[in-house]
Amino acid sequence: MTTFKRIRFVASNVPSACDAFAWLVAAHGQAELHEADVIVALGGDGFMLQTLHDMRESELPVYGMNRGTVGFLMNEFALEDLPARLAAAEEEIINPLVMHAETVDGEARSALAINEVSLLRQGPQAARLRISVDGKVRMEELVCDGAMLATPAGSTAYNYSAHGAILPIGAAVLALTAVAAFRPRRWRGALLPKTAVVRLDVIDPAKRPVMADADGRSVRNVSFVEIRSEPAVRHRILFDPGHGLEERLISEQFV
Repeated sequence: MTTFKRIRFVASNVPSACDAFAWLVAAHGQAELHEADVIVALGGDGFMLQTLHDMRESELPVYGMNRGTVGFLMNEFALEDLPARLAAAEEEIINPLVMHAETVDGEARSALAINEVSLLRQGPQAARLRISVDGKVRMEELVCDGAMLATPAGSTAYNYSAHGAILPIGAAVLALTAVAAFRPRRWRGALLPKTAVVRLDVIDPAKRPVMADADGRSVRNVSFVEIRSEPAVRHRILFDPGHGLEERLISEQFV
């Protein structure tokens, strides 16, 4: 059991999160980031992802309490007994994906994604994508609205809404999922080892423009995107006992 004495609170701009922030800072104080033992994030999943990205270099554990509309990465909200909850919390380690994208103009862009990297059509026409895994072309042409590569942590988010597989958090697997595949019509995606390097080339990007997105960081008019897991980056997330990501991912499949 770890005791966290110096807490840094952060909150989204929704009123309920701001009110909780004010109460908790008054009750527990506000540690400077360089002195903090733990980050407590107040908001929804989107704010949690933002916090994890913002705090990546600090390597501090982040404990989220849900003050938003979605809270898969968050714990239940309560003002009382926060030190005891933090001490009893279980830690999960998440490695993000790194996206390397190149635009049709030759501009190179990179970004990290905790949930997924997705390619989506920009215009009215379907995207045409070529899929390669570890340098080998696995699908010459996928006609679709888009495709994504999701981590286990992100497998219940956009990936799940596109009928992708839910992955146990400890599985060394990534989910490659199509969005509204037109051809091959029944292709629903693939499960790939975590070590895989996935490349998605855009066929005819001038006529069928495609954008890439990594947890809300978008690049328009891409010509190709290369995606892989980044083990050197470790996001530490704290969950109440019995309510960690592993349990949530299993429970989600029986709803």
